[in-house]
Amino acid sequence: MALLIRAELGLDPWDVFHQGLAERTGWSFGTVTIVAGAAVLLLWIPMRQRPGLGTVSNVFVIGIVVDASLRWVPAPDAFGWRLAFLVAGVVLNAVAGGAYIGARLGPGPRDGLMTGLVRRTGRSVRLIRTGIEITVLGVGFVLGGSVGLGTVLYALTIGPLVQVFLPLLTVRERRAGAEPVGAAPVGDPAAEPAPAG
Repeated sequence: MALLIRAELGLDPWDVFHQGLAERTGWSFGTVTIVAGAAVLLLWIPMRQRPGLGTVSNVFVIGIVVDASLRWVPAPDAFGWRLAFLVAGVVLNAVAGGAYIGARLGPGPRDGLMTGLVRRTGRSVRLIRTGIEITVLGVGFVLGGSVGLGTVLYALTIGPLVQVFLPLLTVRERRAGAEPVGAAPVGDPAAEPAPAG
């Protein structure tokens, strides 16, 4: 997120909203991210969504880390560096998304809002996600958030990139009575001793 902000080439829809709100309130970007995450989490109550450790961590950790990162990440002047920041920010965001979803400890507030609305309305994920993204993008743009090349790049690539990283970063569940990780499955000819003689 810090790299996308420093690139100044446009943010993802939620961060356009966060940035616009930060500019209007005078709060830090991280503080706005925390407050917005907590507010979205309140919307889970009527949908009977249950947060997990990952949900609560998402609210606080992202805001704290982005503020710390913004203190250390410089804003480059050269377009080449800004473009590199943009691409790195999108890819690292996809890695982070794959890691936190793959941890199976609860979706972030914004993802949970989407899944809750899908469940309650019966509408498709595509329709609900697109509606949410367009809404926060529109509000963020009106508030003065940064829309540009980065917004388009993020919108077009985040789904495919998360799809690549998610299987690589998903924690496999162990079923009761299952063999330890790395053990050969029962009946695997490679694991059985060769017959004598």
